[in-house]
Amino acid sequence: MAQTSINIRMDEDLKRDFDNTCNDLGLSMTAAFTVFAKTVVRQQGIPFRVSKSTPNAETIAAIEEVEAMIKNPTLGKSYTDIDEMMKELLA
Repeated sequence: MAQTSINIRMDEDLKRDFDNTCNDLGLSMTAAFTVFAKTVVRQQGIPFRVSKSTPNAETIAAIEEVEAMIKNPTLGKSYTDIDEMMKELLA
């Protein structure tokens, strides 16, 4: 199949951020636009979301806390009674 070129104009910062995100996903910008175009044609719409999930600092801290508690169960408190747990949480 013959290849053709297209030109897309966008903000310089957006281009840089898009290129960095594509690279993080293991794609070139050309590959990302090709995936987009093929999917739009096949599904006759813009039906998908390709994203890189980046947890915020609070989520990262929570994940690390749970991992530490798994390694050392004495770091956290456990409950056998939901009412007792809720009473302490609401206090």
